[in-house]
Amino acid sequence: MIVTNEDRMACSAHLSADGRSVEILDQRQLPNREVWLKLHTAEELYEAIRSLAVRGAPAIGICAGYGMYVLALHEETEDGAALLAALERAGEYLISSRPTAVNLAWAVRRMLGVVRANAHRSAAELRELLRRECVAIHDEDIEMCRKISEYGLTLVKPGDGILTHCNAGPLATSKYGTAIGPILLGKERGIEFKVFSDETRPLLQGARLTSYELQRAGVDVTLICDNMASLVMKNGWVQACFVGCDRIAANGDFANKIGTSGVAILAKHYGIPFYTLGPRSTIDMDCPTGADIRIELRDGEEIRSKWYAEPMALPEVKCYNPAFDVTDHELLTAIVTDRGIVYPPFDVNLKKLFEES
Repeated sequence: MIVTNEDRMACSAHLSADGRSVEILDQRQLPNREVWLKLHTAEELYEAIRSLAVRGAPAIGICAGYGMYVLALHEETEDGAALLAALERAGEYLISSRPTAVNLAWAVRRMLGVVRANAHRSAAELRELLRRECVAIHDEDIEMCRKISEYGLTLVKPGDGILTHCNAGPLATSKYGTAIGPILLGKERGIEFKVFSDETRPLLQGARLTSYELQRAGVDVTLICDNMASLVMKNGWVQACFVGCDRIAANGDFANKIGTSGVAILAKHYGIPFYTLGPRSTIDMDCPTGADIRIELRDGEEIRSKWYAEPMALPEVKCYNPAFDVTDHELLTAIVTDRGIVYPPFDVNLKKLFEES
């Protein structure tokens, strides 16, 4: 597959046309406004990631890769060692913005690895190497999404009902996306599905982003509240569940947007196949189980007042707002990756995925 610059520029996070900033589609503004932001500093990148202006594990990784290159461009030094030191500080700062998403740390450390491996080179040479590497990260993600979409498409048949939670389409990744990828690839090939999109409280990524992407692509999509998933499944309208993932542990447990584990439990009860789809970079073989995944806690105001004209709870009411939950591997039918479909036992077969590469 040849990745063109048009492919990259169509993605929600890419290098700006002048190559001096990271350009992102501000996902906080969707679906009502399409606003593009240009990010130049570590603080701007941190805030964009933390506040979910850019979100979705692969998209965060792409943004971070480009971000490290842009920071190197704006670092006023021609000494390679000084550039490395500055990027190491900036990299750890960026990683702290969303600790659960493994792609963020993976991309930052991959970029730092290029500098460390070429520490004898000048700062100018290092910047060019970083440019090539961040473009490679993006190109690889586009290709990974295509492969994931191809594999996922084999798991469903025309006319199937597919339920998804949160957003794992092109906005969260690149090109087709992961969990939404098979649906969009199928649409390109004339294969129609009926999609039920959980609204995904409290940030409503399913409502604001997934239904937006699918409707614009001409897919038959129905938006439902999260607590309607059980009834939709009971009615026999769902033949498969496709969700993304922010981190997959070595035993197959995985973290995804809060509410995913509940969908998996319901799917198990109704005998519906439940799949998570994500690139191999999302698999963390150094993380033994889901219990080892750090779960990000977010501001309680996202529950109390974010989408309302007036607060929906008294100011003294306590709020608990975890961004993710962990789905037990025993609830998973399979993990769809760019290297193939991984079935249980996950602790054995995920390891094979890396041994075969």
